[in-house]
Amino acid sequence: MELPNGGVITKTESQSKERLAIFELAHMISVPMSLVAIIKLKVPQTIWQQGTNTPLSASEIIARVRPHGSSAADPHNLQRMLRLLTSYNIFAEHLNENNGERKFSLTDIGKTLVDDDEGLSYAYYMLQHHEDALINTWPFVAEAVEDPTTVPFKKANGDGAMSYYSKRPNMINLFGKAMRSVSVPFMREMLESYDGFNGIESLVDVGGNYGDCLEMIMQRYPNIRKGINFDLPHVVAHAPPLPGIIHVGGDAHEFVPNGDAIFLKWLVTTSTDEDTKKLFENCYKALPKGGKLIVVEPVLPESTDESQRTRTLLGADVYNMTMYNPKGKQRTEQQFKDLANFAGFSSCRAFYVDPFMSVLEFQK
Repeated sequence: MELPNGGVITKTESQSKERLAIFELAHMISVPMSLVAIIKLKVPQTIWQQGTNTPLSASEIIARVRPHGSSAADPHNLQRMLRLLTSYNIFAEHLNENNGERKFSLTDIGKTLVDDDEGLSYAYYMLQHHEDALINTWPFVAEAVEDPTTVPFKKANGDGAMSYYSKRPNMINLFGKAMRSVSVPFMREMLESYDGFNGIESLVDVGGNYGDCLEMIMQRYPNIRKGINFDLPHVVAHAPPLPGIIHVGGDAHEFVPNGDAIFLKWLVTTSTDEDTKKLFENCYKALPKGGKLIVVEPVLPESTDESQRTRTLLGADVYNMTMYNPKGKQRTEQQFKDLANFAGFSSCRAFYVDPFMSVLEFQK
């Protein structure tokens, strides 16, 4: 194998690949923390400049971000982070070979960090996952093995994650914006490729928050004349009026409102098998014969490989184990089928509409 400047890896040197892999893992935290830093510094929108995506040097970025700021701001340190993130295809580097100046523009991945017309971007998801309370939880991840009755987040912060967020307006607002920033573009794409809402007249969205997803579905499928947005009472109490949609408060582990179909999205990732069985049973009871349960969740592969998709799904699984519930988990398609069969559902169709989120359709 050739190296830069004509070097060659010898048999002895090839053994250092293992060491290099460990070094990369040891320094991996540099990647998300650098990305959080450049988001807080407003670098993506500075480069984007209302769609021009003009390559800028670190000095030019600082001049625009801090036009009247401290002269102590260090463009070299910013450039170091930009180079690292360029290696992860978030920025594109433009190197002037004559004077060595480096400028940076946004790649397609980098563009997702810039707010769209609705004020949404994946930047909020990144920021939410790296707030101080969550970062401070990671040293306790071994607790999920040693004592799975204790949530590592609670061990670190003295309270469960959602309770902790709800007592801090900035955190719960960021959490809501992060979830919406991920959910809205996914729903748009899902509705382009999945047509399972045809023929449905009444649809229940369990855990539907303020009804955003249900509204998108009903706008796309006017055959749905009645939408029921079902969530916890304190959630739907703040839900806005939406055409054709009624908001119902309650606990899905106790009952689910009746409908021709029931929609669950990103709801059982942190649930135990027992809680998921109970939820599916209540959904089964609420459906007529021939009705269907539409579940949208991350679905783990049966075998473990080195693909980006597998790494992302398994990383999210460990994240949820650490932050929300050591006994909750993401599942394979077969594990979902087993839970649905236990509840009484007779058939399943899987639609892999997205690398991260999949649609599972269970028929009564």
